[in-house]
Amino acid sequence: MSAMRVDAKVVMLGKESVGKTSLVERYVHHRFLVGPYQNTIGAAFVAKPIQVAEKVITLGIWDTAGSERYEAMSRIYYRGARAAIVCYDLTDSSSFQRAKFWVNELQNCEEHCKIYLCGTKNDLIEADRSLRQIDYHDAQDFAEEIGAQHFETSSKTGRNVDELFQKVAVDYNESSFQYMTEEAGVDLGQKKDSFFYSCCHNN
Repeated sequence: MSAMRVDAKVVMLGKESVGKTSLVERYVHHRFLVGPYQNTIGAAFVAKPIQVAEKVITLGIWDTAGSERYEAMSRIYYRGARAAIVCYDLTDSSSFQRAKFWVNELQNCEEHCKIYLCGTKNDLIEADRSLRQIDYHDAQDFAEEIGAQHFETSSKTGRNVDELFQKVAVDYNESSFQYMTEEAGVDLGQKKDSFFYSCCHNN
C-alpha cells in the first residue's frame, strides 16, 4: 500500500443490503456487479480523488457493515468523519427507520459531521412504482429537518451517484471541513475484482 493524503473522511452507514457497497463500487469503478455481494465485515476503505474547481480533493470513504451485530464497530469507523452518507432502500421501509437511528447516533456523537440522506435502488422504483415504500416527500421533509442533503440513487444505472459524492466534495471545499492526517490508502490499480482494502477477513 502507498500513503495517500485524505482530505475528507466519509462514512457510509445504513442497514445491511441497502446497497452501500454497490454505491461506492459504482462511484469508484463506474460499474454495477450483478449477483449478491458478500456482506461487509467490519468496514472497507477506499480513497478517491475528485476535482472541485481548481482543487483536487481526496475523499477517504469507509463502507461499514450494516448488520446490527457490527453496530459497535461501526461507531469506531464514523469517529472523526466529516461527512456521512446514510443510506436506506427505497423498497424497504425498515431501512428508513434504521437510517433514522444512524442519524440520531451521528447527531449525538459527531455533531460536526455533515449528513447526506441517500435512498438507493431507484431503478427498481422506476421499473415498478408499487415497490416504493418510502415516500419521496417524507424523506425530503426528514432531510430538511436534520439539515441534510437528500438524494435518490441507483447503483445499477448510475443515477445521482456521481452527483452525491461531488456534492460531498464541494461542501467540503466550501466549508473547509477539518482535515484528516495522512492515512494509509490503497493502490486501486492493483485490484481487479474489488476496490476494497478490508480491515477484517471474511471466513
